[in-house]
Amino acid sequence: MSPVIGIDFGTTNSVVTALRPDGTARVLTHDTGEIFRTVLCFWLDPDGRQRQAAGPRAIDAYLDDPFDSRLIMSMKSHLAQRSFTETRILGRAWTLEQLVAAFLRHLLAPFAGELDGARVVVGRPVHFVGETADDVLGAERLRAGFAAAGLSDVHLALEPAAAGHRFAQTLDAPATVLVADFGGGTSDFSLLRFEPGPPRRVTALGHSGLGIAGDAFDFRIMDHVVSPLLGKGGTYRPFDTDLPIPPAWYAQFARWHLLSLMRAPKTLRDIADVMRYAAAPERLGHLLHLIEDEAGYALSRAVSGAKAALSSRSSTSLSFRHGDFEIEAEITRAEFESWIAPELRGITAAVDAALSDAALRPDEVDRVFLTGGTSLVPAVRRLFEQRFGAAKVVAGGEFVSVAEGLALIGRD
Repeated sequence: MSPVIGIDFGTTNSVVTALRPDGTARVLTHDTGEIFRTVLCFWLDPDGRQRQAAGPRAIDAYLDDPFDSRLIMSMKSHLAQRSFTETRILGRAWTLEQLVAAFLRHLLAPFAGELDGARVVVGRPVHFVGETADDVLGAERLRAGFAAAGLSDVHLALEPAAAGHRFAQTLDAPATVLVADFGGGTSDFSLLRFEPGPPRRVTALGHSGLGIAGDAFDFRIMDHVVSPLLGKGGTYRPFDTDLPIPPAWYAQFARWHLLSLMRAPKTLRDIADVMRYAAAPERLGHLLHLIEDEAGYALSRAVSGAKAALSSRSSTSLSFRHGDFEIEAEITRAEFESWIAPELRGITAAVDAALSDAALRPDEVDRVFLTGGTSLVPAVRRLFEQRFGAAKVVAGGEFVSVAEGLALIGRD
């Protein structure tokens, strides 16, 4: 059997798998673990040479020196955006494809022997992130990033279909399955018909997707709990009229992968200017210090932790401290579910679109497989249980099912 590698290049995490001789998939692990954060960090060494690290080591390098390093996150979220062409990092221009390739070299370096002569299957969302996302461009850039990393011949497969292949290993009878794959930046849905075989046959019936998932849920907590403490909703009075503090600052601040862009000198000057005339200047002062001190990563981790806790508790506390800025906020699951109502409606509409694409009624779906971190949110699971019946809904492999399924697609 030819070697097969599956690569789930994710918005938040990336996973690599390989096919075993018996035809099953196994996760290839780094010495830091099987889940590899999709982040890059750049810094200059004492001789002025640009250095870089990826994954957990990138986060460690950034936390060691946040002022003189640059953390790059959520690269996948920009693939389908024509407005993103390049960025300057410590004096050097980088295209998005070059950034993706740099990350992939770190991700794949320990597995060079496994990659030699292998068929490589890479996951892609049904629809890429962004209101103006160009899915064709997103796929082209994804391929280009892999090509720049030395993998010029890769097969792209839809991520929910890959998760479906993994789930199909548990089936011993024909079934129509709805696969819901919730990543960091996208939620994707596929309806698939499985015939166990041999040979095992998989027929794609319909697909849909939308550019919201776990990151959007984090945004809601930031927007409702954190941003008001940093001036959101306040006013400033430069003349004789009260003006609203620019809401765009908080839309950017609450999405942690965009936070580094706020370190632009013009943005910092604008915040400082508005602070002089603000009704609550100390709040804008906190915002300014969080940006200048690169404290956004630590804050985002606290927010993600609170979100995760609400999956198993009816309430939790969001705790964070940086200098003289402190948050101690109690959040109930009911509040959180009310905040994410727009995202829940979007998920419902995307499921409807997948059913319509497949020309199926909900009662014609035999099983529902949920995967990805957001599938652990009780309100998300409840949507599917109410629609298809609790007995049909199962979940699992939240962080590895897509990567394992990609290797199985390569096998089949």
